[in-house]
Amino acid sequence: MPDTLTASLGVAEVARIQRRTVATLATGQVLGSVAFGATVSLGALLAADISGQDALSGLATATVTLGAAIAAIPLARLAARRGRLFSLSLGNLLALLGIVVVVAAAAARSFPVLLIGVLMIGAGNAGNLQSRFAATDLASTERRGRDLSIVVWATTIGGVAGPLLVPVGEAVGRAVGMPHLTGSYLFSSVAQLGALVLYLVALHPDPLLTAQRLAASGEARVEHIVEVDRPVVARYAIFAVAGSHVVMASVMAMTPVHLAHMASPETVTAVVGVTIAMHVLGMYGLSPVFGILADRWGRVRVILLGQGLLVAALVVAATLSGSEGGVMLALILLGLGWSAATVSGAALLTEATVTSLRPRRQGRSDSIMAFSAAAGAALAGAILGWIGYGGLALCALVVVAAVIALSPLGRRTASAAA
Repeated sequence: MPDTLTASLGVAEVARIQRRTVATLATGQVLGSVAFGATVSLGALLAADISGQDALSGLATATVTLGAAIAAIPLARLAARRGRLFSLSLGNLLALLGIVVVVAAAAARSFPVLLIGVLMIGAGNAGNLQSRFAATDLASTERRGRDLSIVVWATTIGGVAGPLLVPVGEAVGRAVGMPHLTGSYLFSSVAQLGALVLYLVALHPDPLLTAQRLAASGEARVEHIVEVDRPVVARYAIFAVAGSHVVMASVMAMTPVHLAHMASPETVTAVVGVTIAMHVLGMYGLSPVFGILADRWGRVRVILLGQGLLVAALVVAATLSGSEGGVMLALILLGLGWSAATVSGAALLTEATVTSLRPRRQGRSDSIMAFSAAAGAALAGAILGWIGYGGLALCALVVVAAVIALSPLGRRTASAAA
């Protein structure tokens, strides 16, 4: 179906296109996140296996984050010029090529080539992340948070399925003669290919190009198109999302290390696995609830709700750091706080930005979020060694306090922000 608009296109037709778009993006997010979940699970293991040094295992995770940070802005600019279909499809292709490179690196036992492949998968995931913004291109004000959160929630399925497929993938990989620890990438490549085909077939008309044309023509403007730019509000939204992500990533990254010193060698793997699984469930499982609340209560209120949950998480982590149950509760609250803040923050960024500038600011937000998380995780390691897990949690409160203190900027009116 060509991406054309007729003169009669109105609110009802835009709403129909939006429903189809959200369903397509949510399904594509499930498929795309399977590959990313497998990479997160296997990247560190492959890095340690190929390099022969456990100390280098963390480079795989860092490289995935770096790839997403580098690619976020270029993919967003491509979306602005060519549409969401082009940028999302390119992300899928990058991830597919990255999978091929990772498997080849495992076969050749080449650590540098492995990092290149992981970097490409991370770059592809930048496109996957931008799916949530694509869900807001044609969303009405009353449903913007809900539509965005549905796509975010879909990540739960792929994020859980990817790691769970690792044992089955290894068995299949051995049967077909694939290199050690790469069997799950068979499933990942099929999932990425499925997402690519889905977008090519179903993401028509392109939501961003449609929104840009509606903005130019004036059709459906009141319901779906943002005409007044509020740059101060947009900057606060970017800061709130990045700050919440830094808090979550820094504490979460150090949790397995902290638990490893608490649990017995026989149970540490299970304890870490269950704790991180509950954290991921907190991150994505209730995102539609926070999307609905953001639509009903307002974006800034739900950002502040997220900060309250983050405060609760950090206080629990600081006071119950010696308890496995306390750490698990802290990680659940940490995930919930992240979800509330990022869903409502992304919705606030979208509606504070005129249609023509959306992709650029959205890409900038994703890039800042990824770079900040990488820096935060690196700094968290030093803080953990200096003042421990509880001290790390208390340090993270500084970022939360800044997001709360600057929240009046998120309520600026159009005239005040111009």
